Amino acid sequence: MVNRERILEEFLTLVKIDSPSMHEREIADYLKQKLSSLGLEVYEDPAGEENGGGHTRPAGNLVARLKGNTPGVPAVLFCAHMDTVEPGRGIQPVVREGAVYSDGTTILGADDKAGITAILEAVRVLGETGIPHGDVEIVFTVAEEIGLKGAKNLDANSITARTGYVLDCDGEAGTIITKAPSQYKIKASIIGRAAHAGISPEEGVNAIYIASKAISRMKLGRLDEETTANIGVISGGKATNIVPDLVNIEGETRSIDPDKLDKQTALMVSILEQTAREMGAVANVEKEFLYPRLKLDETDQAVQIAVEAAKKIGQEPVLAGTGGGSDANILNGYGIPTVNLGTGMCKVHSTEEYITIDNLVLNARYVLEIIRTAAGKTA
Repeated sequence: MVNRERILEEFLTLVKIDSPSMHEREIADYLKQKLSSLGLEVYEDPAGEENGGGHTRPAGNLVARLKGNTPGVPAVLFCAHMDTVEPGRGIQPVVREGAVYSDGTTILGADDKAGITAILEAVRVLGETGIPHGDVEIVFTVAEEIGLKGAKNLDANSITARTGYVLDCDGEAGTIITKAPSQYKIKASIIGRAAHAGISPEEGVNAIYIASKAISRMKLGRLDEETTANIGVISGGKATNIVPDLVNIEGETRSIDPDKLDKQTALMVSILEQTAREMGAVANVEKEFLYPRLKLDETDQAVQIAVEAAKKIGQEPVLAGTGGGSDANILNGYGIPTVNLGTGMCKVHSTEEYITIDNLVLNARYVLEIIRTAAGKTA
């Protein structure tokens, strides 16, 4: 079955390949060759060019398919992202006390190369054992860390599976994310009027003051169990002796409930515009919908399979929600019921990131068991 030494070797190889967001060319080429050698049909889409690229040959999403060996078994989709955050160049993995760390100068890249490793090992085992399975579809995305850009540019028509699993979450195998919010980004410019702060302040319209007044009228933070709001960036002003005529503000709203999301976003936009009008200024406000929600029930087949498979490998399934977005949000938006699975990665996006070898092995076992469990369902 799964091979511990092979899993560790694969993971160490993957994390040594530099792949910061928009610079995934080398790892994409490596994975294309690897998937092809394992008998999968592999296609690279043009997402890299659509994202603007970061390389002379920008990498796109990899879409691969392993043909099923059993008629009537439904296809299943697995997804992980190829890119990493910075500092993610020249990673030197260090194995100690049953875990893999970086040397402390970079991240490790278990986010999300632990997910890639698990998927590759499960596919290898399928080829070695002949375990009954339907079509296994794989998507390795680009630019996930900078706004899910790869998934957003994925051609959903290339996917036939209606059961999906993203491996990109903390928590051990058996952690099943079934709820995650939609998100709006809000950007506003408050335009006032400049004046000398000492000689003629009454002739000015202070954009900073107006922005602070507007923000003080907003309810921010956790609004309820499903909804959050935040103002995270504010910049403006030129000197202490000038009444500032321009302030830029950036914020966000998130909610699992689409109505709550729309209402909170509209309220924040309205407050900015109305406060500016009341105080003799203008507010130019833009809102951008970033991604749809993830919301699945216990009765959804993707969840049921994940729960059953977790139990079969001796893990207690935990259905959970999160406040962040992932490729699972985008896939659900395409009409592919998809959950996000825990991989055991710890302290991600930091130079203290690590993952245990036991979790690397457990992830591969879990993916394999999901495939095997799905094969017991009828299409």
